[in-house]
Amino acid sequence: MFGLFKKKTEKEKLQEAYAKKLSEAHKVSHVNRTQSDKLMAEAEEIAKKIESLN
Repeated sequence: MFGLFKKKTEKEKLQEAYAKKLSEAHKVSHVNRTQSDKLMAEAEEIAKKIESLN
C-alpha cells in the first residue's frame, strides 16, 4: 500500500524510456529503417545514462 505513492527514481524513469524506445524502434523497423536506427541510437544514449548512474 505504501508503494502506491512512491516516486520513481531517475534510474527507473530511464529504464522505462529505454524500453519504450526499443519497442518503438522495433515497430518502425518494418516500415522505416532510418527512423528505426535513429530510435535505436536514442535508446543507446539512454542506456549510457543508466550505466553512469550505477
